[in-house]
Amino acid sequence: MSDTARSCDDRIDTIQRALAMEIDRRTRTRPRLETEIAGLVLIRGNSPTEPLSYTMDSSICLIAQGRKRIFLGEESYIYDDRHFLITSVDLPVVAQILEASEGKPYLGLTLELDKKTIAQLIMEVDSKHANSRRQDRGMEISEATPNMLEAFLRLVNLLKSPEDLPVLGPMVKREIFYRLLVGEQGPKLRRIVTAGNHSHSIASTIEWLRRNFADQIKMDELASRSGMSQSTFHHHFRSVTAMSPLQFQKRLRLNEARRLMLTERLDAATAAFQVGYESPSQFSREYKRLFGAPPAQDVKNMIGI
Repeated sequence: MSDTARSCDDRIDTIQRALAMEIDRRTRTRPRLETEIAGLVLIRGNSPTEPLSYTMDSSICLIAQGRKRIFLGEESYIYDDRHFLITSVDLPVVAQILEASEGKPYLGLTLELDKKTIAQLIMEVDSKHANSRRQDRGMEISEATPNMLEAFLRLVNLLKSPEDLPVLGPMVKREIFYRLLVGEQGPKLRRIVTAGNHSHSIASTIEWLRRNFADQIKMDELASRSGMSQSTFHHHFRSVTAMSPLQFQKRLRLNEARRLMLTERLDAATAAFQVGYESPSQFSREYKRLFGAPPAQDVKNMIGI
C-alpha cells in the first residue's frame, strides 16, 4: 500500500470512529432516532437481525460500524463502514443487519435525498462531472470517500448546537449532495432528477405507485403515464427496481398491510382490504411468501407474544 493510500485509510478510520462514537452516544436508549435535521435518521442494532421488509425512501445509507445486507427483488447488496448505499428512487426492500453485538453494535445513518436541492446543484456543477457511464438500477453501493464522511460527521455534530442548524444544516447537506453529484453516482442522480429521460419517467411512476398502490393498475396505463410503449416501460422499470410493476405494487401493499396490523392493530382481513386485496386467502398466501409466516402469526412474532 502506498503512503497516499495508507494516509487515506487512516483518515477514514479516524472519521468513522468519531461518527460511530456520536451515533452510539445518541442511540443507547433507542434503535432508531429521527433527528432534528430533516431527513437524517440514526440507527443502532445490538445484534444481527432477521430480514425485515419495508419501503426504503430515496436516500444515502452510511455505516459507521458493522455490516448490512439489502435485498432488492432477487438481488443482494452487502455494505460496511467503507461503503455507502444510495437508493435513488423509493424501493420496497428486505434489510438485515449482519454484524452487531452488545460490545460492538451496528451504528449507521440514513439521509433522505433532497431532489430539489440536487436539481439546483445540477445547474451549478461543471458538466465535465456528468460522465456517460450508465447504470440504471435504482440502488447501488459505492466507496465512501474521506470528503463525504467528513461532511456527514459535521452534519451529525451539528446536533450538538441546535442554534446553528437552521443556517449550517442546509449548507452541509448541500455539500453531501454535491459530493454525490461529482462522484460515480452523479450520472444516476442527474438522470433521476432531470426531466425528459427514461429514468426520470420511471422515478415519477414510482412516486405515483407509492401514492396509489391500493388501486388496480393496468400496464398500458402505466406505460402511457410514462410516455413509453409497454415493452419499453417494462424493461426500464425492471432495470431500475429489479422487479416488474406488479411485483413492485405487491411489495408496497404487503409492507403497508404489515404496518397497519402492527401500528394500528387492524386484523388481517381489514388490512388486506385497505391495501387493495379483494381475496383474503390470496393476501395470506402472498404475505406468508414474503414474510415467512401468515399475517396473524407474523404480527405475534414481531411484538413478542
